[in-house]
Amino acid sequence: MTDHASAPGGNTELRDFLRSRRARITPLEVGLGSRPTDSRRVPGLRREEVAQLAGVSVDYYVRLERGRNLNVSESVLNAVARALCLDETERAYLLALAKPTRTRPRAAPVQSVRPGLRQVLDASTEVPAMVLGHRLDILAINRLARALLTGLEALPRHEWNMARLLFGEEGRRLYTDWALVARGAVAALRLYAGRHADDPRLAELVDELSTHDEDFRAWWGDHDVHHHAHGTERFHHPVVGDLSLQYEALTPNGDPDQVLCLHVAEPGSPSEQALRLLARRSGDSPARAG
Repeated sequence: MTDHASAPGGNTELRDFLRSRRARITPLEVGLGSRPTDSRRVPGLRREEVAQLAGVSVDYYVRLERGRNLNVSESVLNAVARALCLDETERAYLLALAKPTRTRPRAAPVQSVRPGLRQVLDASTEVPAMVLGHRLDILAINRLARALLTGLEALPRHEWNMARLLFGEEGRRLYTDWALVARGAVAALRLYAGRHADDPRLAELVDELSTHDEDFRAWWGDHDVHHHAHGTERFHHPVVGDLSLQYEALTPNGDPDQVLCLHVAEPGSPSEQALRLLARRSGDSPARAG
């Protein structure tokens, strides 16, 4: 993955993101209409249409989309975001791409989970819980989550990462809606890349997964960004069978790049029974990832 601030010819990540967002919108969706004789060489909006909607000159928008250093203002970026119908997550990502703060590769700071949060994981004996950090690295995980995420123990400790797990053979079998969950992980990595595009370990992870997995390579190229704070995940577990669990992703105070992930079952449901069975069978393996 090339550092977007120093890529030859301009900010390639900004260029590719704007092109991908422009391609997904039709003129009708933004009230421009279309003519029966309108022959379009590319799907979606033309550059001049985005410029019109954003209230900037065509030349200015073309240079922006090419990733040239325009010292673009936040108000212009917000206008472009509205023209492209970006949601709040995508808008924040656009601002991060357009205003990179560093130009040299620099590793993100080493993260650690504070003792109190580790105690929360240790005490959560009936709820799978873990803390994710930079690049979806697994910083800490309790016993039940380790039992739920089959395939994790087969990875070397320094490779414990949710994206790496999902795109492995065990991950593909474990998640009933694997494509949905995996695409969400790719979108989360894209969001992280907007803030830490100069993280060399991110580049290594993306290169690794792109090389070995066709799905990851295609979805990374889609430039989708999402923040999934809650939802439902379904598992087909080799020991206890099918589970449908609600997940919550919470950001602890003190480190916005850490996320506490919890999975809970509906009270009285078969999934709750399966989770209790998994807790009994998981034994007394350590609750911590490191």
